[in-house]
Amino acid sequence: MFELAVELVQPIIMAVMIDEGVVKGNLSVIYGWGGLLLGLSLLAFAGGIINTFYSAKVSQGVGYEIRKELFTRIQSFSFKHFQSLPTSSLITRLTNDVTQIQTFIFMGLRIALRAPLFILGGIIMAYSVHVGLAHILLVAVPILLLITLWLLKKGVFYFQLVQKKLDAVNRVIRENLMGIRLIKAYTRGRYEEKRFTDVNDSLMKDNKKALWIMELTMPLLMLGMNVSMVVILWFGSIYLNLGSAQAGEVVAIINYATRIMFSFGVFSFLMMNYSRAKASSARITEVLDVGIEQHLLEKRPDGGDLRVEGELEFVDVSFQYSSEKKPVLENLNFFIKPGETVGILGETGSGKTSLFQLIPRLYEVTKGEIFLDGEEIRTIPLQMLRKQIGLVPQEAHLFSGTIKENIGWGKNDASLEEIIQAAKDAEIHDFIKSLPDGYDTRVGQRGVNLSGGQKQRLSIARALVRNPSILLLDDSTSALDARTEKRILTRLKRQACTTLIIAQKISSVKGADHILLLHDGEIIGDGTHEFLLKENSYYQRIYWSQSKEEAGHVV
Repeated sequence: MFELAVELVQPIIMAVMIDEGVVKGNLSVIYGWGGLLLGLSLLAFAGGIINTFYSAKVSQGVGYEIRKELFTRIQSFSFKHFQSLPTSSLITRLTNDVTQIQTFIFMGLRIALRAPLFILGGIIMAYSVHVGLAHILLVAVPILLLITLWLLKKGVFYFQLVQKKLDAVNRVIRENLMGIRLIKAYTRGRYEEKRFTDVNDSLMKDNKKALWIMELTMPLLMLGMNVSMVVILWFGSIYLNLGSAQAGEVVAIINYATRIMFSFGVFSFLMMNYSRAKASSARITEVLDVGIEQHLLEKRPDGGDLRVEGELEFVDVSFQYSSEKKPVLENLNFFIKPGETVGILGETGSGKTSLFQLIPRLYEVTKGEIFLDGEEIRTIPLQMLRKQIGLVPQEAHLFSGTIKENIGWGKNDASLEEIIQAAKDAEIHDFIKSLPDGYDTRVGQRGVNLSGGQKQRLSIARALVRNPSILLLDDSTSALDARTEKRILTRLKRQACTTLIIAQKISSVKGADHILLLHDGEIIGDGTHEFLLKENSYYQRIYWSQSKEEAGHVV
């Protein structure tokens, strides 16, 4: 505000210096008013430095809070939200979109308020100098403002397209880097280059359109203001000849016109930043408007913690993805006693993984009920429910850090002894001890320096360290040799928890207390290996098919 005040009075001081000092040859007037102008300019400079400091502080603080809130909200997403907001788009929103907001806030606090206020204040001050010449500014400014607002509206539309295209570029980059080994193995580098070039070209074209529109603002404003200044000079010369204006007054009006033109230039720059920020804010708001999983925040009515034996019951459970036309699971009914080991067998697409995802409520059932120790799981706070469950997914995912940190990730306060015991139960302890740094060995991003079997065993150890009441193994031993798999399954039988094992091979679940046989989302068999082999024709076909394959491998 101090900078603004100084800028508004500078042309009037200069007019006085010209009319009373330069024209009349009075040096004392020039020295006096010139000293005042210099002093005010230095104070305005100091005000600008302070304003810059706090503008940076506020914009960075807001960016920090938005990123924090976005990340927290994403942590509360259910799986269905990740279908509508893919990972690549979320990364763009957490980075590029937040940066656009930060830039606009910084520029807004630094100059955005000053620019429009100077345009308004400049016109008012021009009227205090010379009414006739000020009329020219009053006519020109609204016309230029309407042009700016029209271009702004077009810019917002195109910048929204740009951010979506940036999502597509990020998606291709992410997929490429995650699958780089496969791309090299299949020599698909040129194909990936073409795929990236397509999305990159599309981004460039939309970005160019947006920038063309926004950059058009400045030349139009310059043209309009230059025409206005020519008109001011024309009428100013007439007023001077008639004696109804002084030279200093004409200079002051020209000064106001020049500064207003500069303010419009700043305004157009801010409009471009605003266009980007508005597009980004809509995308950020879309994430923040997603509802939090309220059960994560809830506590049990009695205020106590949840103690689970591991009894599990499905009653008429059906499930359908929002993007699918037919249910993935239909009318599932089964009962599992505490401590039992249950195998889940079925062809690809039969709904095995979907069944697993319903137990920790990664997805909600479409119909029916699931009971844990006789309590309907939707009445249990999510955080408490999930603390009772150890989940090992199909794709073993490891985080950057040490082996100890990756295993201990399953339990915040896990001791080294608990981590070592979990590693022994997962048959990975001997391998870890053979490494130069043992449990302090660093794991590359996503476990790039480990084999598939080693990653699977570390994932199993991570689930076991939390001493779960229910252990869910989603085809988690597929990369292991038969001997190691057998040793792990034997150890798991000794665990004091209910264990559900999804498998493709009958040999992996042969020793289970009973086996659920899934086909097209329905249970078509439930019993021990011996019972199903004797009574279930579908199970028999799978068994004999796999037996022939194993015999072929032996030969």
